[in-house]
Amino acid sequence: MSDTTRDETHRGIRATYAAFIATGFIFASWASRIPQFKEQLGLSAGQLGLVLLSIAIGSLVALPMAGAIVTRFGSRRTVATLAVLDGAALAVVALGYEAGVPVVVLGLVSFGFAQGGWDVAMNVQGAVVERRLGRAIMPRFHAGFSLGTVAGALLSALMVWLGVPVPLHLLVVAALVAASVPVAVRSFVPDTEPEPEREPGAPASVKASPLLAWTEPRTLLIGLFVLTFAFAEGTSNDWASVALIDGHGTSDTVGTLGFAVVLVAMTAGRWFGPHLLDRYGRAGLLQIMAVTAAAGLLLFVYAPTVPLAFVGTVFWGLGTALGFPVGMSAAADEPTRAASRVSVVASIGYCAFLGGPPLVGLLGDVFSVLTALLAVVVAMVVAVLVAPATKPPATASE
Repeated sequence: MSDTTRDETHRGIRATYAAFIATGFIFASWASRIPQFKEQLGLSAGQLGLVLLSIAIGSLVALPMAGAIVTRFGSRRTVATLAVLDGAALAVVALGYEAGVPVVVLGLVSFGFAQGGWDVAMNVQGAVVERRLGRAIMPRFHAGFSLGTVAGALLSALMVWLGVPVPLHLLVVAALVAASVPVAVRSFVPDTEPEPEREPGAPASVKASPLLAWTEPRTLLIGLFVLTFAFAEGTSNDWASVALIDGHGTSDTVGTLGFAVVLVAMTAGRWFGPHLLDRYGRAGLLQIMAVTAAAGLLLFVYAPTVPLAFVGTVFWGLGTALGFPVGMSAAADEPTRAASRVSVVASIGYCAFLGGPPLVGLLGDVFSVLTALLAVVVAMVVAVLVAPATKPPATASE
């Protein structure tokens, strides 16, 4: 690698970290305030689950087209544009705190659309710089996402403690993200290397349709794997603080801190995960992580005391740390098909955000939110079974 390419790659790495951190920060700023929205709008657990469904609907509209959009416009322009939309959507959500459920739902659909497309674009860029480096780094980008969520959750806990109004808090976050991210991602590297010049008379290369990825068994299995971990991760985002408050009887501040503990554990797992991946490979390590997440959830649900429940959140966060980022890397193993395959895997994975919130909410209405979390344990069993699909194909480098 030349000095120029090395410098360009490292600038791209820093810009990719910024994109991941920012999307985590804005998402956690919203997620940490869910208990206050639930109380302000007078929602039951089931009704809250249906409101949270709005985010998934927006994401699932964006994700199937995200691969083609990134291929056409590039990951840099896609992230910059969607960051502005994300900020505008959060501003609408903030106004809906006083205006009512319809405005919140409108804002969350747009928020989910921007988050979904942003997610695909930054993962494509992450896979590009990972290939340039020749070693695992994707989990650390997702650690950046988790770091952003930790910062967002801790700031939210402080805002709750200080009594800062929810609309003011979220409007400031929205403006900050919309203004800063387009500047930060200017250093993204090109998504693909330029094609070599063809010999005279040689046939032009034919690009496969992005829709072809939907017919590939390995891509679909990776999508199912990512779905299980997205369900575990998304459930922690949407329900960890609610479960602590309603199930374990904690205060709002302690419930928000419990959510932050999950995120801290997830961040640690993602930061140290690349070393373990380089040493032990994907499939076996991911199976161990799934078992760890299931054990943490069982402890969280059945803990007789709040401190033990917090221990459960640690294992919950650690166990779910690597599933989503490694699934994205696995989808992008072959550079020429990376955007379309990441789009497919992300689309399937985000189905967890479509079905997860209402499933947990409806089960919570019938049983309790804590008992509803046992559905995630079932998902981790499925993850153990399909994890071998993440092994690099024979045509890709390890």
